[in-house]
Amino acid sequence: MKIEKKVWPEYFQKILDGKKKYELRLADWECSEGDLLLLKEWNPETKEYTGREIEKTITYILKTNDINFWPKEDVEKYGYQIISFE
Repeated sequence: MKIEKKVWPEYFQKILDGKKKYELRLADWECSEGDLLLLKEWNPETKEYTGREIEKTITYILKTNDINFWPKEDVEKYGYQIISFE
């Protein structure tokens, strides 16, 4: 399946440069490993697409609503970090 999503310019460029190899998204849509993610650069100031696009294959999905690694108080105090590695 091919899924289209908007990406703001600062994040799109990091994906294009190969520095950003993850997406943090609200899990309000379905996707599966092997699906194609079509990321379309979106300018939030002009509320228009820039015309730049990049396609990535989904290799791993982690949904967090069932994960309770840390106490709720710590999550509210510190938040989460998403860490990318190679």
